Amino acid sequence: MLSSNTIALVKSTIPLLSQAGTAVTAHFYDRMFTHNPELKDIFNMSNQQSGKQHFALFNALAAYATHIDNLPVLAAAVERINHKHASLNILPHHYDIVGLHLIETLKELAPNEFTPDIEQAWREAYALLADVFITQEEGIYKTTEEKLGGWRNTRTFIVDRIVQESAKVKSFYLRSADNKAVVDFQPGQYIGVHVKPVECQNVQIRQYSLSGEKQPNGYRISVKQQGLVSNHMHSLKAGDEVELSPPAGDFMLQSNMSPKVLISAGVGITPMMAMLESIATLTQPPQTHFVHACINQAEHSFAKRVDTLTTDRIEINADIWYEQGEGHHQGRINLAQLSLPTESGEFYLCGPTPFMAAMKQQLLALNVAPERILYEVFGPHESL
Repeated sequence: MLSSNTIALVKSTIPLLSQAGTAVTAHFYDRMFTHNPELKDIFNMSNQQSGKQHFALFNALAAYATHIDNLPVLAAAVERINHKHASLNILPHHYDIVGLHLIETLKELAPNEFTPDIEQAWREAYALLADVFITQEEGIYKTTEEKLGGWRNTRTFIVDRIVQESAKVKSFYLRSADNKAVVDFQPGQYIGVHVKPVECQNVQIRQYSLSGEKQPNGYRISVKQQGLVSNHMHSLKAGDEVELSPPAGDFMLQSNMSPKVLISAGVGITPMMAMLESIATLTQPPQTHFVHACINQAEHSFAKRVDTLTTDRIEINADIWYEQGEGHHQGRINLAQLSLPTESGEFYLCGPTPFMAAMKQQLLALNVAPERILYEVFGPHESL
């Protein structure tokens, strides 16, 4: 437990953090990667270049300082980060490194304001937070490792086959190299893929949603070609190897009979396909609405499979929007046009952040309770 004095001192730095903004986190990352370049094998360097990671870390620091006297408020955010860290194989000694550079960054950027008393308060506050993360992440590692087919850190998989799902999306069927069983996952979760593209000096780790039901000895992910690692993935062929972390993620289909509404755009369809596949296996599935938007027919992934799963199933129906072309709803999704279970349903969102923010606003306008709107963000977490 932190003393009232420690809490007060940490809270007193909120204006300092706000004034410095992302300059704090930019300095922190520059410092850390200069002194500990090995961490470039863990952090997404593309997000470093875009500034997304700086923004996410700054928000996390500000949130921690703000709610340090009421940490349960941050429980959902902590759990989300725990799962992301598990896919990156974050270990206790990494927290020591991060803590060192965080304190030194604050001392270097604000030598007058960051007094010895405030430094000690932040050391105590960081130690408490690190202990929470280390304990919870070890729980994830241990639980996954002890399950049938489970493992810790990474495991080698073989690209068994590749299927072109649309103009820019390929599905990769990944089989365990030892042909042994693999751990189960919850629909909506992702898996960490560890690769080293030819043009990179460092290992690159990306989280890809599991896009179908678990195979006896492998998984399926579906990747849109749109960046460094996805370009590498699209260059793979059957027989190539990749390293995978175990499945993780707190975005998952709830196992109850409440109506489900799966809303996605573009490659955000991937976790929704795992959810839809799971729902379709049930003898008595809950009422399910599959709502998807994409640019046109050429970029409509899994079109035939969705038709197969929803045709002649009165409990499951699909509504598709095309921005261009004909054959479905035209333009952008308008949820008010649909008969949705706004009072009792669970609403799952995945796609570009602006899309999900727009969908959330539509749902709130339809009087959907905020706690029944669940979403997944690709990359550093953002609030909608």
